[in-house]
Parts: sequence; structure tokens; C-alpha cells
Amino acid sequence: MPAVQFTRRFSMAHRLIADAGSKCAVPHGHNEFVKVTLEPTAEIAFGQSNHAASFENLKRRWHGFVDRSLDHAFQLNRADPLLDWFQSHEPQRLNQVLTIDGDPTTEALVIALWRKLEAILKAEGLPFRLAELAIEETPTNTVLTRGLTQAERAWKLGDWCDRADFSINDILPPETWS
Repeated sequence: MPAVQFTRRFSMAHRLIADAGSKCAVPHGHNEFVKVTLEPTAEIAFGQSNHAASFENLKRRWHGFVDRSLDHAFQLNRADPLLDWFQSHEPQRLNQVLTIDGDPTTEALVIALWRKLEAILKAEGLPFRLAELAIEETPTNTVLTRGLTQAERAWKLGDWCDRADFSINDILPPETWS
């Protein structure tokens, strides 16, 4: 059966603190593209709708999450002292701070977004499985996965990535992320 693929662009900022000597230890940003490939798990209604689900239904929640939550988010390691700064000085911006256990690399983001999209597909009852997810960090660097290992599924990135809401951290209560 034919797979469907969606690409969405978002801007982000992050910093990586595990290697203090890295140029990525200074906050900086990227214009990224996230591309997802979905494969239907239900038969296509040939001669009727000719699809397993409409593009509109498939994209609505995912594109809403990317546009509302990922775009212009600041991605931080949960151990980053900047997180404390935001909590003390600009708590109103915490909904724009994505947190990861460890550095917010593109590799970590791919795993988190895979889990988030799986939660969305399940919650929406869409007859598709996630087959591939790629993030183009720069025109010359892309991170791609075609599935998660047991370790990646068990990694405690934060509960936010396993919920079908618009959350990108576990600092704010889930009811604020509808």
C-alpha cells in the first residue's frame, strides 16, 4: 500500500553542555525540517475514498504540534542552569522550552518526536504506523530513524514525548498543553 510523507519546517534554538569546549555550548539556532513517513495499517477504500485516512486528518494534530510547540522552542538539557533561569525570571516562557534528559541533540530530538508522533497516531485512532522520521538540521546534516530500539523506547527523555498533547517539557502541568 502507498505510504504518505509529510514535511514541516520549524525554527529552534539549543545548546549542548556535555562538551563544554564545543562551539555548540553557546546557544544557537537552526531552521529544521522534520519529515515523517506513515504506512497504512488498514486497507485503502478503493473505489470510494481511495485512502486509508485523509491528508487533513493525518496532518492536523502533527502539524499543530510542530507549529505551536516546536517552532521557536529553546531546547535544553534538563540539567542546564539556563532552565533554572527561565523558571525564576521568565516562567511565562516555559511553554517554549523543550527539555531532554541529556543534551538536546538532533539524535535525541528524533527519538522524542518519534515517540510523540506514535502517541498522536494512537490517540487519534489513525490507521497508520510511523515508518520513518528524519530531521534535517542543516542542508548537509540529517538524522533519520526507521524505528526505535528497546533502549530508545525506555530512555527517560521526559513523559512529555509519550503524550499526545502539545507538551515539550514536564515542567508545566499537562492540562496546560491541550
